[in-house]
Amino acid sequence: MEFVVAGIVIAVLVLVAFVGLVSGRRRPPAEPGPPRERAPSGSTALDTADPDTLVTPGPVDLGGPTTAEPEVTGPEVAEPEVIEREAARPEAPPLTARERFRLRLGRSRGGLGASIAGIFHRGLTDEAWDDLEESLIAADVGVDATMELVEGLRDRVKAENIRTGEGALALLKEVLRLELLVSDRTLHRRGEGTTVWLVTGVNGTGKTTSIGKLAARHTAAGESVVLAAADTFRAAAAEQLELWGERAGARVVRQSAGADPAAVAFDGYQAARAAGADLLMVDTAGRLQNKSELMAELSKVKRVLERDAGPCDEVLLVLDATTGQNGLAQAKAFLDAVAVTGVVLTKLDGTAKGGIVIAIQRQLGIPVKLVGLGEGLDDLADFDPDAFVDALFSEVAQDVDLDER
Repeated sequence: MEFVVAGIVIAVLVLVAFVGLVSGRRRPPAEPGPPRERAPSGSTALDTADPDTLVTPGPVDLGGPTTAEPEVTGPEVAEPEVIEREAARPEAPPLTARERFRLRLGRSRGGLGASIAGIFHRGLTDEAWDDLEESLIAADVGVDATMELVEGLRDRVKAENIRTGEGALALLKEVLRLELLVSDRTLHRRGEGTTVWLVTGVNGTGKTTSIGKLAARHTAAGESVVLAAADTFRAAAAEQLELWGERAGARVVRQSAGADPAAVAFDGYQAARAAGADLLMVDTAGRLQNKSELMAELSKVKRVLERDAGPCDEVLLVLDATTGQNGLAQAKAFLDAVAVTGVVLTKLDGTAKGGIVIAIQRQLGIPVKLVGLGEGLDDLADFDPDAFVDALFSEVAQDVDLDER
């Protein structure tokens, strides 16, 4: 009996399975739908939802004060009115000599000028006169020159019955202007033919840079300039001069390293004369004042050059204003070797010891013709004694803002 029941159950199960299999094969295939895009890794359901069916929830009121969302803006664009106003603004005029000196001599004004002004504000006491001597000596005016200046100033104060510090300060400015007064600070030129300037000085004073700036000034004025690279000993000296020549639009004459400097100077003049150049500047090797053989060689360069070109129109000695009294020792040695006609005083804007200008004039009797007031191409300026003295004692409130000019 049990076997009969089990057989019936098995038969029924087989029959049900057979019917399901047959009906599955007869069901028609479903219509293919659009492929379902798979969301990229890291995305959410909102990223891939249909925007037409997506409902964006509004802000939820939490019962507290609401804060407006920050406005997102693009780059600020000037209004047309502002643009027209900027375009119509006239170009600032170039700085005057006084403005340039006042702008650049901040260190000297803060040192020498401020010190002396403070001394005289305390009155004309014996202590004030002693402090004045110390300030002038500290500013590299020199001991002997300082003693003479102060003694002469005291005599004039007494003779003119000046009783206030302000009056004494005004008189000091006048005395300093007289100290710097010379009849001629111009750079001499020839009426016809090529003007010849020989430039010398110790390495590191800014000699080659000064030559480059001078060349740029004259080429900008429409003149043709030739530079002779007679510094054949210092590494890369000729290359440095060539870079300045390219920048200034000047031709450079050079030879191989170690060549005879006098021969380079001679070749430079021949090339300048053949080209009808207006100006020849000869860059000589920087020499230490205690090297007699090098100073003798400098004399040879000048002698050979003048044999063909005639007397040099200028022999310019480049001194570094920051070296102070040591620069005067250098200058005296160069005076013995060649007849220096003028001084180029570089880095005047970088020292608080502006008295070196007075020391050069008084002790050497050579006029300062050019001064370095910065690193820009046009920062080699003609020396103006009045502008220099005014800049030393000008009030800070009078300073020129370069950005506004």
